[in-house]
Amino acid sequence: MSLPGRLGALGAVLALLPLVAVTGCGSAPPPPPPETHTGRPDRGAQLIAQYGCGSCHTVPGVKGADGLVGPPLTRFGARSYIAGELPNNADNLRHWISDPQSVEPGTAMPNLGVKPIDAQDIAAYLYTLD
Repeated sequence: MSLPGRLGALGAVLALLPLVAVTGCGSAPPPPPPETHTGRPDRGAQLIAQYGCGSCHTVPGVKGADGLVGPPLTRFGARSYIAGELPNNADNLRHWISDPQSVEPGTAMPNLGVKPIDAQDIAAYLYTLD
């Protein structure tokens, strides 16, 4: 093969490298969509304020929820994982909200004694933030 032909082949291979690198990063299947069809988002926003979640988290749409201890919950519905541990879906989010220490022992997120129905409504609100 001539030098110009080799350079052309090399250029074609180099052009594909970014595509190969990006597709190689995701060997695991994507998590299920984080939608929930249960719960009351309007009540969830009130519960976020009631349980004091905003003392640690910034939560859009919740008055006074501007904490900087935990991560901001902005665009929560678009995230892939909860606490870097669980695929972001409704069952996992309710579990995390109700008992974060069982998911990640020693996490800074306290167990606030959130009732299951309250966790469902909080999750419904968080999924509106996408």
